[in-house]
Amino acid sequence: MDVTGDETRAAWAIASRKYEDEYAEHLELARSVELLPAEVEALSELVAGADVVHPMSGHGLDDIALARLGARSVLGLDYSEAAVSSAQRRADELDLPCRYTRAVLPASGLDVASADLVYTGKGALIWLADLPAFFAEAHRLLRAGGWFYVYEAHPLVPLWDWHPAEIRIRPDRGYFARSHVNDSFPANGAVERQHTLAEIVMACRGAGFEIEHLAEHPEPFWRPEGFTAAVWDGRLPNAFSMLARRA
Repeated sequence: MDVTGDETRAAWAIASRKYEDEYAEHLELARSVELLPAEVEALSELVAGADVVHPMSGHGLDDIALARLGARSVLGLDYSEAAVSSAQRRADELDLPCRYTRAVLPASGLDVASADLVYTGKGALIWLADLPAFFAEAHRLLRAGGWFYVYEAHPLVPLWDWHPAEIRIRPDRGYFARSHVNDSFPANGAVERQHTLAEIVMACRGAGFEIEHLAEHPEPFWRPEGFTAAVWDGRLPNAFSMLARRA
């Protein structure tokens, strides 16, 4: 995660309080949480018995879903100490094989060839200034034949205006911009990195992965409570998923 800017560090510190303030709520969600249907379809056969590493693991709910899908172990990495400690407490309460450690990516600090699957996404790539370094680290962590999977907001999403009735493009942002300032909760004020879909795909290939599957999805993986927007009505891409294999 790129945490070089004071504004980003300050915004992330505020956002990280959610992990502790909403602990009970997340614990209840964790009791029945599942991956998205597209994720289950892509990963169900790959996760069984696998050692999984999850960079930028956040609240850790996806880790719990991966464990329930059959992962032998899940190791979450996150910049936020609040995220790491609350996710570990939750996994311990539910007696699941999930462990957490703090890391400032792309350097994970983990041993080479320590995972069968590297899973990430849902608000992760926007914090990475150096995509090639991140994919190279994911490649290093995987054993031969291992898999990298990402489910993430589509790179066009920063352009969407959340108007309830009309599809609108924000005039203050561009697809080929390198970054923008987040102006919505919970990371208000943080600088988010922008990467085109082509840049993401080519960084993955450049690290030595073979891309097996790439899909675009109309549904956003997250909607702010109480909001509705025309850009979420199925006509535009709001997420993408990619599955790649380490030869």
